Amino acid sequence: MAEDDEEVIAQPVEEEEEVTDLMGAVRKVLKNALVVDGVIRGLHEVAKHIDASKAQVVFLAESCNEPTYKKLVQGLCLEKNISLIDVPDNKQLGEWAGLCKIDNDGLPRKVVGASCVAVTDFGEEGQAYDYMMKYLGK
Repeated sequence: MAEDDEEVIAQPVEEEEEVTDLMGAVRKVLKNALVVDGVIRGLHEVAKHIDASKAQVVFLAESCNEPTYKKLVQGLCLEKNISLIDVPDNKQLGEWAGLCKIDNDGLPRKVVGASCVAVTDFGEEGQAYDYMMKYLGK
């Protein structure tokens, strides 16, 4: 009789979204990296990780209004041979990197822009990771 009383609660299976463009792949890769604490945000931290060759890929916002900032990150990535991907908007990059609050409806609020984000650990390597690596030619 004890077997009849137990209800099996099915966990909702999260289906992996189809990745069709680079920005979708970047969003998914950053989401997976956030889970394993592999996302580095901010110029100072990113520069330290690039210099130590710990960063695997770096995302730089094109909307960054400080040209010396962009030159520094681009130069460090070139020197250490680390892949660099340009993202159009810093607010969007900040949201993907977890620099926002999520409200009750699951929508991002108080999004902080991020001009520079690095990934040290990709976590789960799925379809988005493969798409991004193919784009980078690796």
